[in-house]
Amino acid sequence: MIHFGTGGWRAVIGDEFIKSNIRLVAKAMVTRIRDDHVEDTPVVIGYDRRFLSREAMVWAGEVLASNGIPTMLIDRASPTPLVMYYAMAHHLHYSMMVTASHNPSLYNGIKVVTEGGRDANEQFTADLEKRIAALAQHDDTAPVREAAALVAEGKLSYFNPLNEYLDNILDKIDVKAIRDAHLRIAIDPLYGVSLRSLNTIFSTARCEIEMLHIEHDTLFAGKMPAPDESTVRALQNYVLDYNFDVGIATDGDADRIGLIDDKGRYIDADAILCILYYYFLEYKKMDTPVVKNLATTYLLDKIAAAYGQTCYEVPVGFKYISAKMAETGAYLGGESSGGLTVEGHINGKDAIYASALLVEIIARTGRKLSELTEEIHNRFGTYHTEACNLAFPAARREELMRRIYEEHELPPFAQEVERTSYMDGCKVYFKNTGWLLIRFSGTEPLLRIFCEMPDNDVAAAKATCEEVRRQFGL
Repeated sequence: MIHFGTGGWRAVIGDEFIKSNIRLVAKAMVTRIRDDHVEDTPVVIGYDRRFLSREAMVWAGEVLASNGIPTMLIDRASPTPLVMYYAMAHHLHYSMMVTASHNPSLYNGIKVVTEGGRDANEQFTADLEKRIAALAQHDDTAPVREAAALVAEGKLSYFNPLNEYLDNILDKIDVKAIRDAHLRIAIDPLYGVSLRSLNTIFSTARCEIEMLHIEHDTLFAGKMPAPDESTVRALQNYVLDYNFDVGIATDGDADRIGLIDDKGRYIDADAILCILYYYFLEYKKMDTPVVKNLATTYLLDKIAAAYGQTCYEVPVGFKYISAKMAETGAYLGGESSGGLTVEGHINGKDAIYASALLVEIIARTGRKLSELTEEIHNRFGTYHTEACNLAFPAARREELMRRIYEEHELPPFAQEVERTSYMDGCKVYFKNTGWLLIRFSGTEPLLRIFCEMPDNDVAAAKATCEEVRRQFGL
């Protein structure tokens, strides 16, 4: 069963991620492209450094090109944001990226990018799933030709748009300020695809650069290719041992970012968003709202309010963020999982551009990341977020969904409740500005719990999560 979630189709390699299913997805794309009457517009396909990624790109490209769709394959492992940028800049109707982003190494997948360089929405992916199911019901004997023959006939081509993408970023940042700051930057791509892009940008800006974990390792050294506190310890030590100004980590396909400040402390996505937004409002004197998802810190709301701005809240999924940014004119949008973007760049997450912006902040303000973080906390307070996954037997899913979503059952919280929203999952807003979010995993029998409390109240956040666990017997 091929299912598209918020980050595209992801499946275990050798189980569902196999040649026949990859070609099935591509065949379904062919039918959609024909029904939309855009078969004369090229489809661009990129790939990351995972096992079978390049092969999967070629298999999908062969199907499209064999069916008369002009197809362009990026000839080296590339960031997902590169594909989204190219789709937007060249007005492509559809593009594809072979990646499982930050998933473990046993996974791979395909992300579909639609017009404007946007993540495919639920309506599109639901339609694609129906087309895949229909195609799977009958034996499709339409011939699929080899890549070499299709290239010779001009139906399939290889190219590398990296320079265009990087030039676009360099045009948007203050390269001179970065050059004048003489910064030392440690970079950890986590064996992913960001190394060439980040190396080019920061070398152009005359930074001193050192890189960790740049080898091509399809197993990601046995770690999750996601920049969180557990995966960046080597980078933390490196920053401290060798006195770097900042450490930058990106996930497998370079759409998520994590930071290490000058004191070796991990800076999560919530804090990164707050630093960026504060910089735009306080230092660049911009007049702009901001967009976040339901699981993102309330500190962003406090910063917005202090400058007379609005912080818009949307469901989980970056497509909602980019859509709300377009609707409201917000310059910045992001989510707690590590993805963010700014207006005028791309309509999706980009850790490459985010990295460049954060280095610009250090250069232009003349302040260390630790100092900026302290400045924000002194003005707006501190918050602590607790997250946990509560496993349940698959047979209980219907019962739990009914109790939470239909009967609106919740525990008697110690904190006073202000309101409850069911926009995406169940979010409880407390009068002390804390909040609790309950969402079901789309892929596993898990109840995902997020709780944030003001004044860095770790105990209260943990206790609130525990109240949910006890209420539902998990």
